[in-house]
Amino acid sequence: MSVSPRLLSDVGLDSATVADVVGRALAEDLAGGEDVTTAATVPAHHRGVARFVAREMGVVAGLPVVVAVLDGYATLVGAEAVDVELAARDGDRVVPGETVLIARGATTTLLTAERTALNFLCQLSGVATATRSWVDAVAGTDAQIRDTRKTVPGLRLLQKYAVRCGGGVNHRMSLSDAALVKDNHVVAAGGVGAAFAAVRDRGPTLPIEVECDTVEQVREAVAAGADLILLDNMTPDALRAAVDAARAAGRAGSAGPVLLEASGGLTLAEARAVADTGVDYLAIGALTHSAPALDFGLDLESG
Repeated sequence: MSVSPRLLSDVGLDSATVADVVGRALAEDLAGGEDVTTAATVPAHHRGVARFVAREMGVVAGLPVVVAVLDGYATLVGAEAVDVELAARDGDRVVPGETVLIARGATTTLLTAERTALNFLCQLSGVATATRSWVDAVAGTDAQIRDTRKTVPGLRLLQKYAVRCGGGVNHRMSLSDAALVKDNHVVAAGGVGAAFAAVRDRGPTLPIEVECDTVEQVREAVAAGADLILLDNMTPDALRAAVDAARAAGRAGSAGPVLLEASGGLTLAEARAVADTGVDYLAIGALTHSAPALDFGLDLESG
């Protein structure tokens, strides 16, 4: 299935992965073989112009995926290619009534692909919009907003792309990219130091993040040589103490400072206070698991 590989690569998306996700989404809508409503009401020769229009204010993300859906459907049924004009770029702020993409082609293609395309556009733009809200909240500090692996199964690549569109940064994409030693690993290994040593032995060059609940654990993780420390469910005062302890402790095996990430139950209202403690990242699972969709619609004109 062809899905505009150049357009996808320009924004850092893997075309094969997007083709797979788009193909499965189209298969859900076409499980019975055809769009019976469109097939019954739209003459095969009819051509149209479809405008993808924002219904509310936010940040757009997923326009290359919309193109992939249109391309993918046309390829799937052997229809003529759709001509697409981008009227916005991913990461742009949009307002109600603003057109972000114009598609010209067979009306049957435009209407059959409509819902699948909008599902991606609304979901990804919702993630980007939520991310931008957090990024704006900590503007002027040194802290960055970072996502987690709490993504919709099968949509991680796209959701993490949307986080970048909103100005955030990505955590690991999979369990093999980096190690994250959490409380249960510490229990199983017999302590923070033991858990860190076991992971370092298995992956000598692997970035290792260690979850800490107390300042004492922070000191232990820094002394062991952790690259990053996740400060879990700490108040701003506790975060500040943990930051001070980490900066004062000597990190084993490296002259560089350990990075610090606040996580656990953070709210947008307290984002600034958390960022002001000196942490490097705020980890926000809600960016991907709870972001409300941003409303877009498709307005059709006869062409």
